[in-house]
Amino acid sequence: MGTGATETDPVMLPDTAHHTIETMRGSVFFEGPDVGRQVSRFWILLVLASVIATAGVIGDSTATVIGAMIVAPLMTPILGTMLAVVLADRANLLRSIGLVLAGAAAAIAIGYAIGLLTAYDIVAATNSQVAARVNPRLVDLLAASATGIVGSVALVRRDISDTLPGVAIAISLVPPLAVVGLTAESGAYSESGRALLLFGTNVAAILVSGIIVMAVYGVHRAVAADPFTGRQQLNRKTAVAVVVLFLIAIGVPLTASSVKIARETSTENNVRRITDDWAQGFGWEVFQVDGHRQIVKVRLLGPPPVPETAALTDALRAGGVDVSHVVLEFIPETTVTLVPTD
Repeated sequence: MGTGATETDPVMLPDTAHHTIETMRGSVFFEGPDVGRQVSRFWILLVLASVIATAGVIGDSTATVIGAMIVAPLMTPILGTMLAVVLADRANLLRSIGLVLAGAAAAIAIGYAIGLLTAYDIVAATNSQVAARVNPRLVDLLAASATGIVGSVALVRRDISDTLPGVAIAISLVPPLAVVGLTAESGAYSESGRALLLFGTNVAAILVSGIIVMAVYGVHRAVAADPFTGRQQLNRKTAVAVVVLFLIAIGVPLTASSVKIARETSTENNVRRITDDWAQGFGWEVFQVDGHRQIVKVRLLGPPPVPETAALTDALRAGGVDVSHVVLEFIPETTVTLVPTD
């Protein structure tokens, strides 16, 4: 820790960093004379982002969902949580965590409420936006970590702060919460849990990568404890340990999900290869293979009649596939030549 620095005497960070500690605090903390305006702005944007995200998911519109990601303000209190840990600022840590939790709960509630107005279930089997957010993998943790690094460096360095809109698009915060609400309303609680896991993955990645970035820039050493501010401090090492434990807790189910997805993908590819080899002998072809809830559905297109499947069953079993989890859908292809009439 450096000496001689107080909250009224901003400390310049080392090397290429140009932001003062006070500037960083002003960017992510909800405090000071404008706190009421900051909080109202947060809630207005959060509600709007949640409505946009939910509408985008229901309409299966990627562009609309991206719009919600740009508007969503959740990145601010998450970065605020990270900075509060680095600065050992208990008051802002509790305030930032509270905003993250309350904002997440509000986004889920909005998704659930709008789902009540929808005439059909919004689930992964029928909606690509849901399907993209209910199967989190370790690669999502990697992507979120890289995004968190960019966001944290942009917080420290003025010369790359213009990248923050790109960070907003890259990190998925409100859309998974909208999916949690929509799928819960549809009764797909397993999908809700997995979408919530994706949100937790992104939050954990931002926190850990941000703490690492701040350590690299020596932010914790640039701030001296000021006994005259009356600010209640916390044990930084304990706070960092809690964040790391949160990441580990997220990593366990994320690893299990990644292994499951890899296994299912391998099975789908195996079924496609074997079925395609078999179908070609009858003039049929595989045009779609879908895996859902351990069931692999294979759609085939070809001329009638529908071929016998005994040889395919044997081939799949020989390839190590449990045929009780494979469903075939034959779509006969019939060509009709129209004859002009007088």
